[in-house]
Amino acid sequence: MSMPLDETTLDGRLLFAIPKKGRLHEKCLELLNGADIQFRRHNRLDVCLVLNHPIALVFLPASDIPSFVGKGNVDLGITGHDVILEAQMENHVTETLRLGFGKCALQVQVPDSGSIQNVDDLAGKRIVTSFEVLAGNYFKEIDARLGRLDGERTTIEYVGGSVEAACALGLADGIVDLVESGETMRAAGLHAIATLLQSEAVLIKSSVPKHAHLTPLIAMITSRIAGVIAARKYVVCEYNVRRADLSAATAITPGRRAPTISPLEDVEWVAVSSMVEKARMADAMDRLVEIGAEDILIFNLDNCRV
Repeated sequence: MSMPLDETTLDGRLLFAIPKKGRLHEKCLELLNGADIQFRRHNRLDVCLVLNHPIALVFLPASDIPSFVGKGNVDLGITGHDVILEAQMENHVTETLRLGFGKCALQVQVPDSGSIQNVDDLAGKRIVTSFEVLAGNYFKEIDARLGRLDGERTTIEYVGGSVEAACALGLADGIVDLVESGETMRAAGLHAIATLLQSEAVLIKSSVPKHAHLTPLIAMITSRIAGVIAARKYVVCEYNVRRADLSAATAITPGRRAPTISPLEDVEWVAVSSMVEKARMADAMDRLVEIGAEDILIFNLDNCRV
């Protein structure tokens, strides 16, 4: 890692690790922008200072971030839930927030045209993966359940990339790899026969705080990021409804905590404001119409605190 700054420049600053490339990188940059973390990163440099807070951003491979946060001096980081478990750092870091992007599944995959249809058929054969720990533990349990002896146990071999090509090129009978949309898996002539875990991007901090004076800043940054995530997930729904139908209306729009209810000049009516998940926005509006709500409005959120 390039270190253009003298180490004394980082003294007193919160160190925040960000994936330097890959499937999480661009989303992380959007998240930092939404949280008003301002910085300029020079080309080929992996450390930069934040302009408006005492923070230094450290750009690292996502797979290294749990170790730097759990055992190093890095205070916060963004990485995948799967990476934490693969690095065996779950006891050293705390997952503060699930971020809602980078969602994928770690799955066992085999060729479509082959005879292997379940993990018991695959046990004792060759597995290629970038997740040696997770795959090894998974098939160790299967081998034990099936009573396989030392020479009959499943072989786990590591490759750093192009895992999906291993079966076609004769290196493996099956693979364990991350699946997002499934397009790559299908293009390689594979299908999933088991899921080890579901994963997404997470904000992590050390389970043992390293710098007590940074605790308020960590809390502020966490709150800001939570607000950005909520603003992406929710809209504000406002409408008028008769008091007699208020109970039914608030059952449709309960909000994150509770809806805001305000009186109107017409004592038979009230105004309701509530946060509604974007994914169920249209359905909520339809149901409100059915119970007699009127003047139903939806407002997008640029940012919020939750």
